[in-house]
Amino acid sequence: MRLCKLQLESGENRVGVFEDDHVKLLKLDRFIGLETLSDILHSDDPRAAAEDGLDEDGRQVPLEDCTLLAPLDQQEVWAAGVTYKRSQEARERESVGAAQFYDLVYSAARPELFFKAAAWRVCGPGQRVHIRCDSRWSVPEPELTLVISPKLRLVGYTIGNDMSARDIEGENPLYLPQAKIYDHSCAVGPAITLADSLPPLAQTHIRLTIQRGGKTVFDGKTSLHKMKRPFDELISWLGKETSFPKGALLLTGTGIVPPDDFTLAAGDVVHIEISGIGRLTNHVEQRDTD
Repeated sequence: MRLCKLQLESGENRVGVFEDDHVKLLKLDRFIGLETLSDILHSDDPRAAAEDGLDEDGRQVPLEDCTLLAPLDQQEVWAAGVTYKRSQEARERESVGAAQFYDLVYSAARPELFFKAAAWRVCGPGQRVHIRCDSRWSVPEPELTLVISPKLRLVGYTIGNDMSARDIEGENPLYLPQAKIYDHSCAVGPAITLADSLPPLAQTHIRLTIQRGGKTVFDGKTSLHKMKRPFDELISWLGKETSFPKGALLLTGTGIVPPDDFTLAAGDVVHIEISGIGRLTNHVEQRDTD
């Protein structure tokens, strides 16, 4: 089962079950404590809560008649780095002086975890992600994203785009927050696949396609079984000494890295597909320099 947030043509925001070409609306009831997508995700049985909330009229909305929103409410968004060998190698090339640290992080017990975005900074499907005006080397990072309840329980998965300014981080690893955290630097969607519905890791593939002027300028693919760290390990470290009363989303790192001579440009279109979840598409924008 895949859950989503959407806006109807009337402007009303709803929660629904995402199908390939339509959404089945849920009729949430504040009197039983289910008002939001998070209420369903953080319930004891998200699947049962969603099934109980299906609109009795069986209303289905074609995708072309609605706008999909980022499938989160007030959760913090965090990210893990250097969880794939390919990512470790790329980070070492970015910053030769810090290469030893990236190698140590890849093999260390403690993972790299960092804050990525407040919920209000996150873009949804079809919205515009940004490249920094002070960056000359920016890339998208396609990542499976864990949806985590306040009790640190893995309740689902979605697609994440961790936009990154590689030249800024490469100049000095201490610039990581500026390379990673800025307006429109994160996108998630189009839906949340409940934890029991994702295919086995060996069958779960991630694909990144970047189009420019209608032509494909990058196409890469990887599999989740190439990820070094298990999900429960990442969640355990995330929850050490940190609480998430509204829940959290955790991007799990990327195994797809465009060539070093590639950088995003304004007008590019980024497509990220993950088996069992769907496709997240965002257009790229760059603000004018002040």
